[in-house]
Amino acid sequence: MASQLTRSPSSTIDDSDAMSTTSSSSSANPKDDEVWDSATSVLVTGGAGFVGSHVAEALLARGERVVVVDEVNDYYDVSRKEANLDVLRRAGGDNVRIFRGDICDVAFLEQVFETCPMPRRVVHMAARAGVRPSIDDPFVYVHSNVHGTTRLLELAAKHGSDSFVFASSSSVYGGSKKALFSETDAVDLPVSPYAATKKACELLAYTYHHLYKMNIAGLRFFTVFGPRGRPDMAPLKFVDKISRGEPIDRFGDGSSSRDYTYVDDVVDGVLKALDRPLGYQIYNLGNGSPTRLNDFIKLVEKYTGKNAVIRQKPDQPGDVPRTCADISKAKTLLDYDPQTPFPEGIRKLVEWYQSAEAAAAK
Repeated sequence: MASQLTRSPSSTIDDSDAMSTTSSSSSANPKDDEVWDSATSVLVTGGAGFVGSHVAEALLARGERVVVVDEVNDYYDVSRKEANLDVLRRAGGDNVRIFRGDICDVAFLEQVFETCPMPRRVVHMAARAGVRPSIDDPFVYVHSNVHGTTRLLELAAKHGSDSFVFASSSSVYGGSKKALFSETDAVDLPVSPYAATKKACELLAYTYHHLYKMNIAGLRFFTVFGPRGRPDMAPLKFVDKISRGEPIDRFGDGSSSRDYTYVDDVVDGVLKALDRPLGYQIYNLGNGSPTRLNDFIKLVEKYTGKNAVIRQKPDQPGDVPRTCADISKAKTLLDYDPQTPFPEGIRKLVEWYQSAEAAAAK
């Protein structure tokens, strides 16, 4: 997957004007040629995506310089990712630099680091997501998740690293029957290629910590949702389809449950993990309170004011019946304290969705 290096340095340059870093400097923004200090900038991979764009936005809000790297693939509607990048340009101005390319492409990354030396702090959110698609094409998951993470770990070890945070997943717990999923649980039996790649990344991260004494935190996200969410995930998909009167697919009898976590709470956990490097750590970032699928659907009906049209489907291969995070470790070590109960998160998601739809209709 060779990459073509293009950069959108700030809000003053549109995507259509994205410049190659190998060309002459742009007169539109003389600051583009400034070489950033690796100690005072943060690398965010996957910054065009859902969680990555929210993390980058939060970093910019607190005054950080942020280097965003994202290949902007078509796993879902690219226009949503472009809109996320526009948010970052408006929020960051000269404090954000955006590069498009594959993190597995060494030549691409070396070019990026010519003008933005490898930051000593890394938030690695880039990954191929989705349990079910990983069953159909496991190879792209190995490439993006395992190869990509290894590449970044190697570069961080080479250039020096103060804090390296990466996205793992609650999927590593497989079909656990435990009431609470703890970081100390054995997670040796993943039930999808996606989960297997995330477990592999955790193992590789420990290896780099052991070899190079790097501070690395793996964050097991529990079903993150909220504004700008992924359209393939149930929260935004259900809000959209129920609002439009279109049928939704309910897999199983509706008794399955998930520990849904509002995006602002997850971002808070990511930044706290970045700011508190503690050797090698794995943290659950969840809400600690699962919601049954049938109750989830009723909440969406309540806040949209529409009745769901339900299409019954069998359970899906690779899905797990229940997730629930034990967040005591993150609370103790990071002061992680999620503030958004699931009903309030759904209300906020519906509010954002209705506002976005109204703006698009103008």
